Amino acid sequence: MQNSPVKRSAPDIVRDGLREAILSGAMAEGAQLRQDELAEQYGTSRIPVREALRQLESEGLVTIEPNRGAIVKCLSINEVIEMLDIRIALECHALRLAIPNMIEKDINLGKEILESYNREPSPAGWGRMNWRFHWTLYAPCQRPKLLSMIEANYGHVNRFTRTLVSMATGKERPQQEHMQLLEFCRHAEVDKAVTLLEAHIIHTQKSVLASRRHIT
Repeated sequence: MQNSPVKRSAPDIVRDGLREAILSGAMAEGAQLRQDELAEQYGTSRIPVREALRQLESEGLVTIEPNRGAIVKCLSINEVIEMLDIRIALECHALRLAIPNMIEKDINLGKEILESYNREPSPAGWGRMNWRFHWTLYAPCQRPKLLSMIEANYGHVNRFTRTLVSMATGKERPQQEHMQLLEFCRHAEVDKAVTLLEAHIIHTQKSVLASRRHIT
């Protein structure tokens, strides 16, 4: 006898849909989230929408302001730089734990992702491939809470850096670093891999700062 699928509540459905739209860039920073429009979109009342927005506010994705209601939270350059510092702390720790647990299947999957990355023409696609590659390296750490924190933090940063950094850096340098990182993982060179990963994320920080200077 098969278990029945768990039915998600209305607030969860609205929350997950809005979260995906915000993190993917489909909803831009500063966009207003009107409860009546969202209720109609999701076929529900305004009560589940209100609950979903409160949950997204606690995740740092939405700001609820007097007289304006809910808007997609804007990130300052300083917040993004700090989140990249957090990336370094969390992801370097995960990689250090993951490498001893890696098997050939993990390495081969990383290689396949990088080959797809090479064939991908769009900067938006590079961002998706980048996340898949990094996640493949961290997953063997077998620390669900750590991985959840990494995923949440990456989502916040990525909605700011997605196109900005990809267009500024291209994919040649990141790809070279990815391939070197994969080789360090293949040969269980933990310290070298962690050092390279830290430098890789620091370069992203520098690219963010450079891109913002060019915009302003």
